[in-house]
Amino acid sequence: MKTLDVVTFGETMVLFTSEAMTPLEYSSHFSKQIGGAESNVAIGLQRLGHSVGWFSKLGNDPFGRYIHKFVRGEGVDTSRCIYTDEAPTGIFFKEKRSPSNIKVYYYRRNSAASLLSPDDLDEEYIANAKFLHITGITPALSTSCRETVFKAIEIAKRHRVKIVFDPNIRLKLWTIEKARQVLMEIAAEADIILPGLDEGELLSGRNTPEDIARFFGEEKLVIIKLGERGAYYQFGSEEGYVKGFAVPQIVDPVGAGDGFAAGVISGLLQNVPISEAVRRGNAVGAIVVGTNGDVEGLPTREELDEFLQGAAYQRDVKR
Repeated sequence: MKTLDVVTFGETMVLFTSEAMTPLEYSSHFSKQIGGAESNVAIGLQRLGHSVGWFSKLGNDPFGRYIHKFVRGEGVDTSRCIYTDEAPTGIFFKEKRSPSNIKVYYYRRNSAASLLSPDDLDEEYIANAKFLHITGITPALSTSCRETVFKAIEIAKRHRVKIVFDPNIRLKLWTIEKARQVLMEIAAEADIILPGLDEGELLSGRNTPEDIARFFGEEKLVIIKLGERGAYYQFGSEEGYVKGFAVPQIVDPVGAGDGFAAGVISGLLQNVPISEAVRRGNAVGAIVVGTNGDVEGLPTREELDEFLQGAAYQRDVKR
């Protein structure tokens, strides 16, 4: 079986975005795209030159086939995707009043992806990866999805596959109490944790990046996303802040965190220093927010290198 750099899994839905900046009830024209944290990361990594596998349970319907073809068309391995007639593929709508005022409406309850179960996992497929990427969205979808996540973690630990965990807290899916309990159980098993500052505060009860990172444990690589300010990382005695990049215009902030994860994981796969991996994550996130859609703005390796070189040039000129 082919060795993959990263394997990830979870729900991807069809996204309908209003083409006008009006409330949804007054919108009549929509663009069709896809959106899902795990597939965003998979596509982001694939564009950066890595081999990635993503799987889910999709409805045996036009939307499920559209998602499958789209992700596969990006070069991501989708050979472990499963179709079901028992439930439809989830969809969601994005309402943009302005670049800073975006609302998302989900129609995902009892979706096909919520039927994922431990029996859907291929142990050999996960065992042959270097990293298993997991988000906190999947365990929130259903009891069987939660069991699937912990089974995947068990497989990864057994085969010494490193686990990357992005909490990606969605309180529309479960209560704070349940989210904290389950996500902390996952964090305890993860090797790399990528929370946003607000997520870190919610899980740890602490309010500074340094204290939050220490809460998760010095034996783990903890990288805390700080939005436009960049990110903070801590691993053992190594720690530091990495500045973010100026963004001339924010078009769509959704998906920036997934782009950040792809950039960081790409750097770790190439064994660059942690600070450089975080810098790549910041760069990808900055690029993504300048484009409409979850995956449309994810850069290729060449585009990322050009962005970083341009940023370095501008910094040197200012000096």
